[in-house]
Amino acid sequence: MAVLKVIEVLANSEKSWEDAAQKAVAHAGKSVKNIKSVYINEQSAHVTDNKITDYRVNVKITFEVN
Repeated sequence: MAVLKVIEVLANSEKSWEDAAQKAVAHAGKSVKNIKSVYINEQSAHVTDNKITDYRVNVKITFEVN
């Protein structure tokens, strides 16, 4: 039987929500091994002068505990 754990990570990107999610997984992967999935819990963006300047995601990352 596998034991799974979930952590919540906030990340941002100037490019896109997808890039922000990739950054969240990459950063979590530096200290967490066996990442199995990512769930996009929330998306938001910062707007300046009627343009999106920063994409933000709140993700839940699931990984297997050894």
